[in-house]
Parts: sequence; C-alpha cells; structure tokens
Amino acid sequence: MDLIARYKEVRRRTEQICSYLQTEDYVVQPVVDVSPPKWHIGHVTWFFETFILKPYFMGYQEYNPDYNYVFNSYYETVGTRVIRTDRGNLSRPTVIEIYGYRKYVDEAMEGFLCGDVSDDVKELMILGFNHEEQHQELLMTDIKFILGHNPLFPAYNKNYAAPHIDEGEDDAFISMNEGIYELGFTGDGFCFDNELNRHKVYLNAYQISPKLVTNAEYLEFINSGGYHDFRHWHAEGWDWVKTNKVEAPLYWHLVDNEWHNYTYHGLEPLHLKEPATHISYFEAYAYASWKGLRLPTEFEWEAAAGKFNWGRRWEWTESSYLPYPGFAKAPGAIGEYNGKFMVNQKVLRGASEVTPPGHSRATYRNFFQTNLRWQFTGIRLAK
Repeated sequence: MDLIARYKEVRRRTEQICSYLQTEDYVVQPVVDVSPPKWHIGHVTWFFETFILKPYFMGYQEYNPDYNYVFNSYYETVGTRVIRTDRGNLSRPTVIEIYGYRKYVDEAMEGFLCGDVSDDVKELMILGFNHEEQHQELLMTDIKFILGHNPLFPAYNKNYAAPHIDEGEDDAFISMNEGIYELGFTGDGFCFDNELNRHKVYLNAYQISPKLVTNAEYLEFINSGGYHDFRHWHAEGWDWVKTNKVEAPLYWHLVDNEWHNYTYHGLEPLHLKEPATHISYFEAYAYASWKGLRLPTEFEWEAAAGKFNWGRRWEWTESSYLPYPGFAKAPGAIGEYNGKFMVNQKVLRGASEVTPPGHSRATYRNFFQTNLRWQFTGIRLAK
C-alpha cells in the first residue's frame, strides 16, 4: 500500500464532504449525538497527530497543546477532554484555525511517511484511515441533522446522488437451513477488533427477506395506527414514543396532508419506493411485530448476506452488542476503540448510502443505542 497516496485520498474526501458547507454550518450542535463538522475535521487530525506523529516522528512539534483537550473524543488514556455536550460551545478555535491545524499535520505526516515506516505504524495508519472514514459517514449524517433541523430545510448538495444498489425483483424470503455456521472476520485485510474472533454459531432454520422495508410499506404501519398501539412496542419503546410524541421516522413531515421527507436536496415529497430510513430500533421492532415477523439476529444476517444485496441502510438486528469468544482489548488508548461500548446497544449490519467506498464488509459490526435514528438505519425482516 502506498501510504502517502492513501493518506491524501482519505483526507481529501473529508474536505470534499465539507466543501458544500457555509462557515456557520461548521459550528452547530443541535443534540448531544451530533458533533459540529469543525470538531470532526479537528478530531480526525488529532488522531494522526496523537497516535502517529507525537510518538513516532522524532522532533515533531505539537501544533497546540490545548487541542488534545479540545479534540480528544473518548480516550481516557490520553487525558481529559471537552465533554461531548459542549462541542457546540467551541466558537474558538475557528474554522480557519482548524483547517490550519489540518494543513500543519498533513505536511508533517507526508514528511514522516517519506521515511521508513515500521509494521506497527502501518497498522496504526490503516486504523487511522478507517477511523477517518467512520467520521466521514458521521459528518454526512451530522450535516443532514443540522440542516434538516434548520426551519428553512436548506439543501446540502442539489447534485447529491446516492449509490445505486439493485435489490432485484424477487420478494420471496430466502430460506436458510439449520446448522452450524462459521462467522466473524477472516482473511489478511483490515477489520476492527470487534469482528474477531471467527467462531461457530448454531442457527435454527429461518427465512430472511431479500429486500429492505420501503417507505410505502412503513406508511401502512403509520396509517394503521402503529404509533398508537402499545401491543407492538417494547415497554421502553412505548415510553419513548409517548415521551417524544413520535409519529413517523426522523425527517418525515406532514405538509398539507401529504408526507414529505428532508433529503440532501432539501424537503421533497416522500419517495415511496425508497427503503425506509432514520428509524430507531424501537420502531424497527414495532414494525416487525405489526407484520407478524421479526428482525434477524446479527448471526442470521451474516450467514445469509451473500444471498441478497445490502449496503443502502444500516440494518437493525435483534443482537445485543457483545464481544465474540476470545475477544481481547488491545493495550493503551487503541483498546478503547470498541470494547468499552459493549453494553446497552444493538448491533447493526450492512452499510449505508453514505458509508465511504470500500469501508463496508459482511462482518462489520456497527452499534447504536435503541432510541437513536440520525444514522441511515433501516429494516430487513426475518421469520
């Protein structure tokens, strides 16, 4: 791998995502789960400075000692940090100053990578690339939340086009035999530690849909009173619906008795054939219950993934986010990447329309809390 070329490619894509923003867009934090875009571009820069340049590049001069406090996300090992809810209060450093920081680190990284690089550093670089790609997806979803909660519903990019993934014409559920399936990452390429170790799982016979639930199908659930019928909801989900007065997926708006949906193009009439998205686990479970079906487990999903086209939505599963057999956290800050989040979360499988190219794989384990829906989350049914 040409590390310099790969580094430049990843860094350019982050800046391209932000190229459609106005300066004011960079600083907004509407809710705790959404970080201001300028924090993202500072944080991914901090990652390379903290884990590559400072420990491995002899003579490197840290850009600004205060930035460790500003741009550290959750790494207890590397010191204190601005709490997540306060990222939107960071009017300083300015957007221009953060881009200056980014340029400074990029120039240092290119100088560092011109020399001999150890295998340990190469592994950290590849992790850094994947880390920045994760934040590219977060940037896209955070930007959508920021603009989608602006009362004017401004477009992010009028020319935005989602990658095309053909789900085919066959609606028949795919039948999977009972048996022992070997699951988890295998091979020589990159994976996150939560995809290891490969292990065997026994599955009963099951069936899984080849297609995602569409907006038209989800609208039937709404029109049938699904958000007002406690029978389809977990108790916690029903409390969530009532407390937050939820009536539809995130970004759906009833305008003159017609459903509209906020997209990267702005507010548009609801596209009925598109896969439903921005749905919480609570909603996914309730919809499946209303249909008399269920969500697949993450193991059922992975075992069948080669039999359907996936990648348009992160798909909720019935699996809690837990370690695989033999999982071990790496020492130091890198060990904080996944392991400490293995509690009170559900696994999502697949990818989404804003997942960077080449970043997804069938063994990838995404995870979120059950109430969250600002990501491109959707529903695949099983029985």
